[in-house]
Amino acid sequence: MTESTTAPADTRPAPPERLQPETRLVISLLLVSSFVVILNETIMGVALPRVMESLAIGASAGQWLTTAFMLTMAVVIPVTGFLLQRYNTRPIFMAAMSLFSTGTLLCAIAPGFSFLVLGRVVQASGTAIMMPLLMTTIMTLVPAHLRGRTMGNIGIVMSVAPAIGPTVSGLILSVLDWRWMFWLVLPIALLSLGLGAVRVRNVSSPRKHAIDVPSVLVSAVAFGGLIYGLSAFGAAVQGGTAVNPWIPLAVGTGALVVFVLRQRSLQRTDNALLDLRTFSARMFTVGVSLMFLFMLALFGTIILLPIYTQDVLGLTPLGTGLLLLPGGLLMGLLGPVVGRVYDRRGPRVLVIPGAFAVSGALWSLTQLDQGTPSLMVLGSHLVLSLGLGLMFTPLFTTSLGAVRPELYSHASALVGTVQQLAGAAGTSLFVVVMVTRAASLTSGGASEVAATAGGIRAAFLCGAVLSLFAVVAAFFVRRPAEVDDGAPAEVDDKAVEDDGIRVA
Repeated sequence: MTESTTAPADTRPAPPERLQPETRLVISLLLVSSFVVILNETIMGVALPRVMESLAIGASAGQWLTTAFMLTMAVVIPVTGFLLQRYNTRPIFMAAMSLFSTGTLLCAIAPGFSFLVLGRVVQASGTAIMMPLLMTTIMTLVPAHLRGRTMGNIGIVMSVAPAIGPTVSGLILSVLDWRWMFWLVLPIALLSLGLGAVRVRNVSSPRKHAIDVPSVLVSAVAFGGLIYGLSAFGAAVQGGTAVNPWIPLAVGTGALVVFVLRQRSLQRTDNALLDLRTFSARMFTVGVSLMFLFMLALFGTIILLPIYTQDVLGLTPLGTGLLLLPGGLLMGLLGPVVGRVYDRRGPRVLVIPGAFAVSGALWSLTQLDQGTPSLMVLGSHLVLSLGLGLMFTPLFTTSLGAVRPELYSHASALVGTVQQLAGAAGTSLFVVVMVTRAASLTSGGASEVAATAGGIRAAFLCGAVLSLFAVVAAFFVRRPAEVDDGAPAEVDDKAVEDDGIRVA
């Protein structure tokens, strides 16, 4: 007689389908605060001409209001990896929002240009901390099977805030003085600070070790030099800088080599300022590389489309903001949906179509000319926003999920640093190509409007070619999964079932 054997039932509790209310509250506060600081970063561009007129400063001086902000971000973000490991969540949040609120107040009451630049630097110090703090908190608090939908909320913050920034700025400037851009943001920042003081709880386990001061100094020279050098290229071709861009770029590159070597030495004893062992996870490297390419395309498009719509099509700044608003809102609406799809199906079903959409949109933008209808611009921007919306949440979640938990803070800081570098590189690349090509067309007898349109087409062609490399890289994205020993393992999406993750 043959006895039948029955496999023992799985008695493990089912993973929760919702976050705890306390966790949702902490993440919501961080999301709102991040939205406010990113919105502040984007409203300044439209207001720059008004500020220059009010303070009686030239374009080269006025550009420092954005350059100083960007340089501060580049210097502070690499340090956040250490800060998030050294200190608890609540004091880090309080410090970030206190700096941002103080900087906003300084900008609102600034009696002159130097004081305004100081306010922007203080603002940027707080802004630089918020996104790494948000991403690290989500990776720490949210179970792996719910991270996609939670990261999707970051997609809302990162897309809607920049999208409505120019529109909000245009509306404020149409009826109020430029200082009101800061006065209106200040009470929201103070409210977030007050709620955070009461509600944000500590979710990390601080590890006490001394900061490596030489690493901080070399980091500042490295990333500050790279960002300033890349930004200076765009200004140089327009005659707006007295510094040869190759000088800060060479200094920054040399300092970066020193920084990497020092971190590789310090990470042997877990004392690195920015632990580069995150790159030993293949999916982190692939994801960050893709993010760099697509952030480059995004920032390049953000700088060129307003130039095209205003200088070629003749739209007003407010009209431009309204034309580009639907794309940003589309990205925001996609965030939660994309997150849920990621949790159920993995990243490839999102990243691959997203890469094709972004590439297709950039190729369509190479056809812009003097007679292009505004609706075509709107359509191309919507397709671009659709593609980016499909990609950002999976790439963030896959990249951060691929590293060991003790490296989450360093991974978040590296992602933020790559975003800053991509923004500077994208802006510089697109502007240099545009201005160089436009100058060539002008010398050939083309009108200023036709030359501008031709320069913009050339810049988008450069971005479209780069996007082809990203399309190929998208096929190598896999979802990371937690295995029994707690180390991340990369799994094929075919091994992902609707009810969770299983390792094949």
